[in-house]
Amino acid sequence: MFVNSLELSHYRNYNSLSITFNPGITILYGDNAQGKTNILEAVYLCASTKSHRGSKDKEIIQFGEEESHLRITLTKNDIGHKIDMHLRKNKSKGVAIDGQVIRKSGELFGIIHIIFFSPEDLGLIKNAPSERRKFMNLELCQLNKLYYHNYVNYNKALNQRNTLLKQIYFKPELADTLDMWDDYLIEYGKGIIEEREQFIARLNDIVKGIHSHLTGGREEIEIAYEKNVTIEDYENVMKNKRETDLKYQSTQTGPHRDDICFYINGVDVRRFGSQGQQRTAALSLKLAEIELVKSVIHDNPILLLDDVMSELDSSRKSYLLDSIKEIQTIVTCTGYDDFIKSRLNIDQIYKVTNGTIEIFNQY
Repeated sequence: MFVNSLELSHYRNYNSLSITFNPGITILYGDNAQGKTNILEAVYLCASTKSHRGSKDKEIIQFGEEESHLRITLTKNDIGHKIDMHLRKNKSKGVAIDGQVIRKSGELFGIIHIIFFSPEDLGLIKNAPSERRKFMNLELCQLNKLYYHNYVNYNKALNQRNTLLKQIYFKPELADTLDMWDDYLIEYGKGIIEEREQFIARLNDIVKGIHSHLTGGREEIEIAYEKNVTIEDYENVMKNKRETDLKYQSTQTGPHRDDICFYINGVDVRRFGSQGQQRTAALSLKLAEIELVKSVIHDNPILLLDDVMSELDSSRKSYLLDSIKEIQTIVTCTGYDDFIKSRLNIDQIYKVTNGTIEIFNQY
């Protein structure tokens, strides 16, 4: 699986852009705030319909314009595909796969598998639980359409139930309708919990060897899925916490409050680990994510590295570079010396300057 080309129109700081990629490593080189990350964001957007930054469509469209267009071509199992995306300020986005308009974004998942790795991911371990849930959700939605179905419907039901809890404060007679939303949450929530359990178990098997190698065998890592509620207790806990939910006007039980715990030599690294341990654990997690996706889809994902190399020491850089040799990788950086010295097979270097690109052959 690899991306062949990307075309942008009125996207961020790009009035117009056409860029081609080879199956190996492409480097986007240039100073900060020139538009390098915007290219990675566009590739990610075409794969998931969402910005990795959490930006809304109207924030992505070039200033002064009403709409933006994206087109990406790719090859998967020797078959070419084309994804077109149309962003509009005051309307929902339009998406077409191979010329066929899709009605739900979930139809896009599985066409491309993207792993995005940015400096912010190195803080994944110490950040809030919502960031770790986001990590699980983004990967599982790409890998498992059933998970995506459960996740979307769970969040719809959760929003409806939370709205109802607020309304009951003024209209107590509406309390009778809570049972229906409880049933929906439990149905979809159980599916989410089950898939997350399997995901973390598989990730755990892979990450241990990677982390041991990164630490020279000095540390042993274990990932634990911290469920807010078990499948077996879900219904009883929901009933028992209804008064609490009414008091706080929000749903206190369910997978929307899950977390992941990381233990290094038996110690919770989220709370008691050093910054170095937390960053190494995060790197191990992203590398394990690559291997897990490869094993599930029986193909290589596409890796987007957004200025990560500057955040890693030499040993961790070397391990990361060794791990991407067989994967199409699009890299942003302000300096490309690390890649030249690593003797990687670099297919292209583009120099990015204020929303324009040019081939950079001085290496």
